[in-house]
Amino acid sequence: MSITHRVILVEALFAKLEQEIVFFQASSTLGCVAGCGKCCTNPEIDASPLEFLPWAFHLFLNGNAENVLLDLKSSSKSICYIYNPLSLLDSNKGNCSEYPYRGLICRLFGFGANKDKYGQFRISTCKIIKENQKEAFEKTSTDINDGLVIPIFTDYYMNLSQIDFKLGNIILPINQALIFAIEEVLQYYAYRPMPNGYNNCA
Repeated sequence: MSITHRVILVEALFAKLEQEIVFFQASSTLGCVAGCGKCCTNPEIDASPLEFLPWAFHLFLNGNAENVLLDLKSSSKSICYIYNPLSLLDSNKGNCSEYPYRGLICRLFGFGANKDKYGQFRISTCKIIKENQKEAFEKTSTDINDGLVIPIFTDYYMNLSQIDFKLGNIILPINQALIFAIEEVLQYYAYRPMPNGYNNCA
């Protein structure tokens, strides 16, 4: 399957998820605190290369893939490369510098659920939301087990892996996943014609 086709399928999956998240947020009233990027500062975030394939392809089409790849490989940052802290004094305040191209894990966290060992849905979210929106969080925790629709992590990752089994099932530290995604795009076009209308990619 071509890179472009895989990117289209991943973006379609993200669009479906976005609709579910909008509905869930409206029903639950849960939401991230404006300007908070604390979850992005976790150095132990894992992701698959496939969820960042649209980002890597975007870089490639704009001629930035090789430069970003070199920068990523030389970076000693343990937190996500595309996270943009707004302050040197407080890294917890910031945003995603590539928000439209953020990965599946970034989209699901805070607004998705997993099943616990008792078969009950549990919202995967941060301590800030749990404590600062306690009433809404507790009510929503009950509602999702009474039928309130919420995106399910395993469902979305299963759908992702059906697009590309290999790239969707490799789970790496997030910056390694970013590297893998860029290399996948660069290797694909190493001996193929550039996409139509893009003659200066890389």
